[in-house]
Amino acid sequence: MTGERRWHAEWAQLPDGLARDVLFVVTDGRFSAVSAGVPAAQAASDGAERLPGVVLPGLANCHSHAFHRALRGRTHHGGGTFWTWREGMYAVANRLDPDSYLQLARVTYAEMALAGITAVGEFHYLHHGPGGTPYDDPNAMGLALVEAARDAGIRLTLLDTCYLSGGLTADGHLPLEGPQLRFGDADVAAWAQRVSGLADHTAGGPEHLRLGGAIHSVRAVPRDQLALVPGCGVADGVDPLHIHLSEQPAENEAALAAYGLTPTQLLAQEGVLGPNLTAVHATHLTETDIGLLGGAHATACFCPTTERDLADGIGPARALADAGVRLSLGSDQHAVIDLIEEARALEMHERLDTLQRGRFSPEQLLAAATAHETIGWPDAGRLELGARADLVAVRLDTPRTAGSHPAQILLSATAADVDTVVVDGHEIVCEGRHRLETSSRLGAQLAAALNPLWDRLPPAGVRRGD
Repeated sequence: MTGERRWHAEWAQLPDGLARDVLFVVTDGRFSAVSAGVPAAQAASDGAERLPGVVLPGLANCHSHAFHRALRGRTHHGGGTFWTWREGMYAVANRLDPDSYLQLARVTYAEMALAGITAVGEFHYLHHGPGGTPYDDPNAMGLALVEAARDAGIRLTLLDTCYLSGGLTADGHLPLEGPQLRFGDADVAAWAQRVSGLADHTAGGPEHLRLGGAIHSVRAVPRDQLALVPGCGVADGVDPLHIHLSEQPAENEAALAAYGLTPTQLLAQEGVLGPNLTAVHATHLTETDIGLLGGAHATACFCPTTERDLADGIGPARALADAGVRLSLGSDQHAVIDLIEEARALEMHERLDTLQRGRFSPEQLLAAATAHETIGWPDAGRLELGARADLVAVRLDTPRTAGSHPAQILLSATAADVDTVVVDGHEIVCEGRHRLETSSRLGAQLAAALNPLWDRLPPAGVRRGD
């Protein structure tokens, strides 16, 4: 991007707190000036565009499975157990190919943009074709995600995921089977080799992309392979490395039965814990686990709307933060795409669990919602000179936000209150409409991507005729 653009906001959340009458000058995709106390008339005369409400830094969705967006409103029959959810997830995974994945991911990422998300960490494990057969380009599914994020206008951190086994029992790891065959590589070396091909595709750009690594879980990567991941070149201590950790008690029970260690203790013994590691969910932790994560200066990514949708539980967010663990947020399976709601839920779940209010301040919630550094974008997430020019204008005059103090907007607003979104100086959402919404609204585009995935399947909760 070249040239200069100017925006002016009545309110903005700057690094040192809430400020009034803030002028933003953007040059070549970065903030070249951020000045408070500039009268609106003066800014207008200098060509600044007026932004409504309160302006926040761009939000970071640090944990996403784009194809899970197809599960929304489809997994609650029969009580909505974890197993009905997994059956639906496998059904969708079986039907996607690079073309349909591109269509689905494009509108899913556009939905994120409408919610004020300017960067997403995509925990990508849907790698291969049916039965595990590689595509002609073994990274075709990942490249579909890269194209989808570019089209939607948000930055992507592709966290290519190592997935080697089908589960863990007291007797050891199970082989991949059925739909899982699409997820797996033979071993860490084969995974790293495949991902190196993805790096070849993206060398020297695109500018909206970062590559990182992920371990699906200690259930999906055997112990003798775990230690190989940090040094394989995909996630070598500099790039972000993410893992699902202790999401459900069954994972802890399996690790204890197989290894005599909790999942966190296992990662510590195998040298996986470190400041570049993000533990996703981190729901069922012991005090020892919390201390290990804090000592490693790791990050915990909470996904509250998913964790309550799947009945996973409430994680120890406050205890982790007190131990020195950074917090980030994600929308995971996209039962809801609303990082404002995820931030609010971080506080509200703590209130339910402890019967105390004020567990996190609004400033701390905003820090969790803008933790771009944990997905490889350390120069984003702040409205300051030199940072990437990302900003989100949230209206203060909607039925939800009218009367709210601008400093407490995360406690009242929703994604529906986002008016304007700018990513690297490009305006991708204006007056609540995404730039892809030309001939049709985003809802219609989502329906066009989602409905074919469920065609010829019985409606959830409806019996077939005899």
